[in-house]
Amino acid sequence: MLRRISGIVAELWRGAWRGPALVCTGLVFVYLVTAAALPAWRYERSAILDGEAWRLVSGHLVHADPLHLGWNLLGVMIVGALFAREYTPRQWVVILIVSTAAIDVGFLVLEPRLDWYVGFSGVLHGGMAAGLVRWLRCRGDALTWLVGGLFAAKLVWEHHAGALPLTGSGLSLPVVHEAHSYGAIGGALAAVSIEAWTIVRRPRPGSPSL
Repeated sequence: MLRRISGIVAELWRGAWRGPALVCTGLVFVYLVTAAALPAWRYERSAILDGEAWRLVSGHLVHADPLHLGWNLLGVMIVGALFAREYTPRQWVVILIVSTAAIDVGFLVLEPRLDWYVGFSGVLHGGMAAGLVRWLRCRGDALTWLVGGLFAAKLVWEHHAGALPLTGSGLSLPVVHEAHSYGAIGGALAAVSIEAWTIVRRPRPGSPSL
């Protein structure tokens, strides 16, 4: 396990930080631009049903306050440190899009009482789930099962007891744990689809090459 952890740190130093750093920069920029007009950008059910479809995307990019933003920036770096090199940039875009769509569908169909939402944490859980799918398929060692078990335990805890003690403290808004679950489902589905597509496209032994 120590060898795996040291390998993750080495991967981060070799350039895996670039993608997460780009995402963090984008989130900080969006926060600075939208902080004074947050209600116009957040996920808001009534506004979306009235045709303001951009909120389905912008709601995941805006944050309530600097502490809320800071927690999500930390999450981006953690997910990046663990999984950034597991997928290509194009595959990560697919994972993030599917995770976002899964959260939006979950909210609109299954959470009619949720009036509004902001934050990147649901999408982050999609990235975490996708990374674990890759680890489980390719590695399945003690570290994989440990991280996977902790991730599953976190989701179960949130459903039964609310936000984790540290993550919920000090925030100016309640943690919407449903976003985490829907995001994780979306990320896992995207990752399984990517794995299946990779297997389908893999040349069979003895097949002629073009």
